Amino acid sequence: MSLVIDASIAIKWVMPEPDSGAALMLRRERLLAPDLLIAECANVLWKKVRRGEVHAAEAVLAARLLERADIHLQPMRTLIEPAERLAIALDHPAYDCFYLALAESIGSDFVTADRDLQRKAAAAGIRRTRLL
Repeated sequence: MSLVIDASIAIKWVMPEPDSGAALMLRRERLLAPDLLIAECANVLWKKVRRGEVHAAEAVLAARLLERADIHLQPMRTLIEPAERLAIALDHPAYDCFYLALAESIGSDFVTADRDLQRKAAAAGIRRTRLL
């Protein structure tokens, strides 16, 4: 089975967070994400350094591990229109909606740790979105 994941899942592979174990279990599946995932994960790691949660060297190591993760990255360009439609319909930031748009375009489930996004998607009738 193929699953679309977002940065809230991938970051749990390299940083100890609630549900990190469950996120790691997803690595048994074929995982896909828009290439936006790379920038989002880098930004999360930067924020963790800025807030003093991790040292710079830990963030760089985490980035290296994510770079090597077996995630099939898809270009965002073809997803911009459906992502924008979803962002407007859900009243949710467009960058998160790229993940939903990818999942819908390939008929795959989308897994996230973002409760707000999952709640909005479920309320809009997007059935293949699940919370980690």
